[in-house]
Amino acid sequence: MRESTIETKCSRWAKDNGWLGFKFSSPQQRGVPDRLYIKNTQTVYVEFKAPGKHATKYQLHTIEKIRDHGANVYIIDNLEDFINVMS
Repeated sequence: MRESTIETKCSRWAKDNGWLGFKFSSPQQRGVPDRLYIKNTQTVYVEFKAPGKHATKYQLHTIEKIRDHGANVYIIDNLEDFINVMS
């Protein structure tokens, strides 16, 4: 399954369950997570990957910097894990 397919399914689930979702990009900063979701004062960043694929070293470095500032960031490669994180 492609990364974009997983991202679409997860974003649809999030919307159906009351999450506000945005495609996240930062033109001056590579490696940022793909999406951010907000619900009830909680913000979650998600880097989507195709099953069996891994984040790049640069993505991992950026994710760690975001986590060091107290944010929730997850690397997700399937709908079930996404639902577990978001529930």
